[in-house]
Parts: sequence; structure tokens; C-alpha cells
Amino acid sequence: MNIEDQPLEAQWEFLLNKLEGLVGKKPADLNGVLFLIGVQELGQGAKRFTKEQKQDLMHIGICKVLSLSGYYALEFLDKDGWPHYKLERALPPGDLMKQESLLKMHVMEYFKFF
Repeated sequence: MNIEDQPLEAQWEFLLNKLEGLVGKKPADLNGVLFLIGVQELGQGAKRFTKEQKQDLMHIGICKVLSLSGYYALEFLDKDGWPHYKLERALPPGDLMKQESLLKMHVMEYFKFF
């Protein structure tokens, strides 16, 4: 059976295990995965980041994955190479669980190309 035919949580666990093989450590949660995406999109490699930079990297991860469905668009890179996104259309309403599922689906779409 194809992994895409599995329930969302099974697909998510598969992705976490795949990431563990790539980075050597299994991300603890969605925020950990979004952080990895942010680091990837920043393109400056693995290094030490401040707490504020880590939050910014998670935001970059969110914007990047949601840009796959046109919710956000890359606006510009600042002088330090950090991407800045703008909201293109409102996110669908929903509770925290719905938002988390939406993000997980987009994260899995993002990693289909890796």
C-alpha cells in the first residue's frame, strides 16, 4: 500500500522517520519540522540561532509550506538573506487541530520533492 493512502498520522510518522534519517535526529513535533524547513529555506546551513531567530525560522517554514497553496507568497529577501512573505489570502477558519492538520498536509507536500 502506498504511504499516501495511509491516514494523516501514519504519513506524518513516516515523514518524521525519514527526517531522522536525513538530519540524524527525529523532530519532536510539527514545530521542529517547521524549524527544519525554515533553516532549509534560509539556505545558510546548520548553525546556532537565537531564540528569536528560531521563532522566525518556524514562521518561514509555515509561510513556505502554505505558499504551496497560495496562502503566502515570497515578497523579498532582506540584506541578510532572510525571506519575507506576505499573506495572499486568508487561511481557512478552524480550531487548532484543523490548523495543525492543514500544516501537516502542506509539510508532507513540501517534502515530496526531497
